[in-house]
Order: sequence, then structure tokens, then C-alpha cells
Amino acid sequence: MDTLEHAPIDLVGAHRDAGIQEMLDQLDRELVGLAPVKTRIREIAALLLVDEVRRKAGLSGGKPSLHMCFTGPPGTGKTTVAQRMGEILHRLGHVRKGHLVTVTRDDLVGQYIGHTAPKTKEVLKRAMGGVLFIDEAYYLYRPENERDYGQEAIEILLQVMENQRDDIVVILAGYKDRMDSFFRSNAGMSSRIAHHVDFPDYTVDELMAIAGLMLKDRDYRFAPAADAAFREYLERRIGQPHFANARSVRNALDRMRLRHANRLFAAPGPLTRRDLMEIAEADIRASRVFAAKPEAGDTA
Repeated sequence: MDTLEHAPIDLVGAHRDAGIQEMLDQLDRELVGLAPVKTRIREIAALLLVDEVRRKAGLSGGKPSLHMCFTGPPGTGKTTVAQRMGEILHRLGHVRKGHLVTVTRDDLVGQYIGHTAPKTKEVLKRAMGGVLFIDEAYYLYRPENERDYGQEAIEILLQVMENQRDDIVVILAGYKDRMDSFFRSNAGMSSRIAHHVDFPDYTVDELMAIAGLMLKDRDYRFAPAADAAFREYLERRIGQPHFANARSVRNALDRMRLRHANRLFAAPGPLTRRDLMEIAEADIRASRVFAAKPEAGDTA
């Protein structure tokens, strides 16, 4: 017995064989910043890996509950992290498939008596063996409406989260203050969430890095003066309504590409490869964000 307890176990090798570091490196490449989020993901991966090694060593303990809550503003990478988490859970044997099913209230809650249960159960059936990501989960609970069927969906979710937690991971997502209120009103749901992960807003420098990655992925780049113009664009846009971090950056770049294409189409003479690649300062400064009174919405 003493010999078995002192037998060497290669935890680093197990980590390598499972391909976890490769997946964490991919997450680093895909997502700029979010250091606290990535730290928590590494911690969860370490827990699962050690549990797997413990099982192989004949030690008990059972699978941990891994239902999570992702809080933060839109466009901060919550869905991407959920997808990567599903893959890690699958690699480490916590779930059978590791796929991600993303839903909102409308996918779970019916409009009449007898409609909610089959809708919710069908979603859970699709998500079984993987990760169910419920965006803006607080909309499930509407106490001001006595005829609302959201509570029925919550009760079904609670039952599955408790009884089948070894075959599905549920991730609730939304703004932090609203999720906090949701949990205060739903003690059963709060008690089943083992991990709370907060996704902070990106800084201007991080948003610039995100823009650079998006442009590179599409074989675009900023012309020298355009880089400074886009930074100024971000500094203005962050303070306007409906800013959604990386999502707003993507929308802005799409509109700048539109202006770039129209500018090239109107230009006389032949074009060069450089012309096709470079977003000019004029393509950025044509945005309504630089107007004295920009229009409401996700302006670009």
C-alpha cells in the first residue's frame, strides 16, 4: 500500500496528452486580455485533470459540479470562452461530446400552458453531453407577470442541473447586476452555480489589438495615419450608447471596409495590392462618430 501511495504520477504528461495546453494557447490567441477569465479557465482545467488522474489511481471523489455564470458586458468573449470550455471538458472526460448549444429565453419559455416543458426539454436534449449557454438568463424570471412561464423552465433546468450534472454543464450569462438580482430571487439556481466568472470591458489598447487581429485575419491593415484615427474613433465610441466591445469593433471594421471598397471603386486608374489591403484614414473619419452630434445606435 505504501509503495502504491509513493508511485510517481506524471501530471505534466497527462496535461500534455490531453491537449489542454494547446487549447489554452488557442484561447490566448483568440482572445485579447481577459487575464482573470483565462486564469479561472486554467484552474478549472487543472481541477478536472487532477480528478481524472485520481480516478485512474483508484481514488474516489466524484465529478465536481461545473455549472457556471459568466457576467459582463456584451462583446467580451463569453460565448467563445464557453465554446472552448466545452472542448476542454470533453478532452478531460467530463462530458461526452463537448458541443455548445446557445439559447435565450425565447428558446426555453412557451407562450401558453403546456408549451414551456417540451421546449425546455428539447433544448436540454440537444445540449446533453455538452454545454448549454443561456444568454441574458435573468429574462427567464419575470415576477411582475403572474402568467409568465419562465419559472417552469427554471424548475426543469434545476432538476437537470442537479441530477445530470455529470453529462451537461449549464452556463448562465448576462450583465452582472441583473444576474445578481436573478440569483437573489432564485436561491435554487444560485446554489447550483459553482463558478462565477466576470468578463471586464476591454481597454482601448486591447480593442486596438483586437482590431489588428480582425484585420489580419481578413488580409487588411491600417494605413499609417489610419491607426491613430481608429484609436480616436474608439475613444469616442466607448462613451456612446450601445457600445459592445469586440462586437462593436467588428461592426466598425465592416463599415470601414464598405467605405474602403466604395473609395477604390470610384478611384481612377489601376489598383495595387497595397490599395486592396489598406484601410485609409478617410475610411475611418467618415464615421458618424466624428460628427458633432452622432446618431444613436451602434454607430460606425
